[in-house]
Amino acid sequence: MFGCLVAGRLVQTAAQQVAEDKFVFDLPDYESINHVVVFMLGTVPFPEGMGGSVYFSYPDSNGMPVWQLLGFVTNGKPSAIFKISGLKSGEGSQHPFGAMNIVRTPSVAQIGISVELLDSLAQQTPVGNAAVSSVDSFTQFTQKMLDNFYNFASSFAVSQAQMTPSPSEMFIPANVVLKWYENFQRRLAQNPLFWKT
Repeated sequence: MFGCLVAGRLVQTAAQQVAEDKFVFDLPDYESINHVVVFMLGTVPFPEGMGGSVYFSYPDSNGMPVWQLLGFVTNGKPSAIFKISGLKSGEGSQHPFGAMNIVRTPSVAQIGISVELLDSLAQQTPVGNAAVSSVDSFTQFTQKMLDNFYNFASSFAVSQAQMTPSPSEMFIPANVVLKWYENFQRRLAQNPLFWKT
């Protein structure tokens, strides 16, 4: 039903079923993992109104499992990428795997998937730094940076009558900065990654 992928490793498709509605994947040598992809195989969809919450578990200094909610997968969102590299020092969260007798090995983390009602998934709050940054956050940052630059540069604007001649300084007309600002915004809206070419 599920698959798990870590860069540089073979795809895992044989989840260990630890309860009727709970599945786990082992992640050996988890300290070297930055991101993990969890996906549905497409062979068995979730029952109507159901989805899967995705958890990351690693052993704490006493060897006890620390579970953290990463997010979810559903029939409408059958895959997700999670950043787990910063989670290993965080605190655990409430999870559905507590009463399970899951075989654990030191230096092996686990990805757990719990099949739950979609209404329940919508009310859960994943660990904040598990989400992988997207083009939207980059676009938002770029927009804020453009606004900040334009506002900063405009704050120094003076009329030609107010200018004092200074042969050692160059002046850029404010309308040139405004034209650059508008062109950059337009290109960013058309293709957020245009600057890579």
